[in-house]
Amino acid sequence: MPCCRGAAEARRHGKWRWENSSGRYGVLFEQLYEPVGNLAVSTIIAAIPIIVLFVLLAGLRIAAQWAALITLAVALVIAVFVYQMPFGLAINATLLGICFGLFPIVWIVINAIFIYNVIVDTGLFNTIRDSLAGVSNDRRIQVVLIAFVFGALLEATAGFGTPVAITASLMAGLGFEALYAAALALLANTAPVAFGGFGIPIITGASVAGLDVLELSQMVGRQTPVLAIIIPGMLVTVMAGFRRMLEVWPVVVVSGVAFAGTQFVVSNVLGPELADLLAAIVTVVAVIGLLSFWRPSTEWHFENEPAASERESYETPPLGRTLYAWSPFIIIVALFLIVQIPPIKAAVGSIQTSINFPTAEVSETTGAPTIPWPGLNEQIEQQPPVVPEAAPYSATFSTNWLSAAGTIILIADIIALAFLRVSPGRALRIYGQSLNQLKWAILTIASILGLAYLLNYSGMTFTLGLAFASTGFLYVFFASFIGWLGVALTGSDTSSNALFANLQKVTAQQIGVSPNLTVGANSSGGVLGKMISPQNLAVGTSATGLQGREGDLLRLVLKWSIGLTIVMSILVVLQATVLNFMVP
Repeated sequence: MPCCRGAAEARRHGKWRWENSSGRYGVLFEQLYEPVGNLAVSTIIAAIPIIVLFVLLAGLRIAAQWAALITLAVALVIAVFVYQMPFGLAINATLLGICFGLFPIVWIVINAIFIYNVIVDTGLFNTIRDSLAGVSNDRRIQVVLIAFVFGALLEATAGFGTPVAITASLMAGLGFEALYAAALALLANTAPVAFGGFGIPIITGASVAGLDVLELSQMVGRQTPVLAIIIPGMLVTVMAGFRRMLEVWPVVVVSGVAFAGTQFVVSNVLGPELADLLAAIVTVVAVIGLLSFWRPSTEWHFENEPAASERESYETPPLGRTLYAWSPFIIIVALFLIVQIPPIKAAVGSIQTSINFPTAEVSETTGAPTIPWPGLNEQIEQQPPVVPEAAPYSATFSTNWLSAAGTIILIADIIALAFLRVSPGRALRIYGQSLNQLKWAILTIASILGLAYLLNYSGMTFTLGLAFASTGFLYVFFASFIGWLGVALTGSDTSSNALFANLQKVTAQQIGVSPNLTVGANSSGGVLGKMISPQNLAVGTSATGLQGREGDLLRLVLKWSIGLTIVMSILVVLQATVLNFMVP
């Protein structure tokens, strides 16, 4: 095969002339993993964008959207001038990441937030709140139902700080001490996070790392349920002490097992989209069912609370109104389950295949139509030891416009709007408000995904992966802490997976463990960093009127964050060794 330069010069410039499958010649960029001739120095250079992002977010406290854009600009400079990536390819790789950020990620977020805003606008949110708060006046039971179960429901449908803001303010309004309300909301916002927003973190991690979505969902679904079993008891213990927790152990056990069991089954059988939503609904039913025949012998409250006669009480709404308020979530679950029925699933696939791009091909792993990304697909060549032998790096974009989770949610939203008798004009107004509410989040997501794809296609991610691989099997223990650090500083499991999923995959391949394990650990460990992220701390204090006391809140939750991450790290090590049957 003729080339445009000698091998040595081509290697230095990162370009080859090659013959593709159609028999035409083109210029191929060859990735360099030691662009300055030394792995240690190359690693420091490759880490600069991540360091810049963390400094801007945690040190200078710059807004996430501007920090992401600045970091993206820094990464572009390094990719072009150090890693010798052609400028056009660098921009194109970034554009692919941005487009993936918009579809399917932002598409899911917008339609999930929209139906949540409809519930608030119609006043049905108060009914949902009362249906939970009215079950019991015991603060121990309320914290399980509101912080853990209701927080999981909000994480499933909204995410992005919404669960902490709403559950913290709700508990404070019920009479919880403000600092405890904020801390408990943060502690509870852990186990559901990996499957939040209808599985956005899992979908993102699988796409960035090139893994099967269901397999990654199964891996995380064999890790985070351990947290779900621990969290309810931990919440009550933090608030009332271990002895008081034992007095309500039936609620602790039922809520933890119901949530963990449902999350495990759904994530392993159906995938990530419904894992949290179904787990939250099943847990609500299980706890309410338990309380229909069992109550704690004494009702526990904070010492400084007013007398019972002076406290605001919440009565459980009638069953009909309760079901009416919960109906949008029920419709979403039902529609997701319906489209999994084989004949319907096949019909949906047939429609979106027939109405698609002429170049679209059905993916063997996902069954969804994909198109080669123009000007980027197989224009980059990966090199050993990242791959066994030099091979073109594919770049495709999924065009599953009908089967995408965001589309299914939108269809369910429309059905719910008709059921709730919301007029088209009112619905459009709320949708517009939702778009305005999310404008900075959309920019942040698009920028972070653009950055992630640029790091991958330029080769910077692989440089970091080779460096981490030098730690050997010890890396398995720290894989969870990488995700933890990513979420602690970005405030998002989705962003952490976008940044580190491919790094986790590359490192796993180098040390001989399953990429599903380490990418799963990135997401499962990451959820435990959310409670200490500056963004969530600010949300917690703002929701409870404690602005300026973020330091107090951090000190209250930090030990739990680190302790639970150590538990997750130990679990990952066990799954890599004696429990390797748990790895898909």
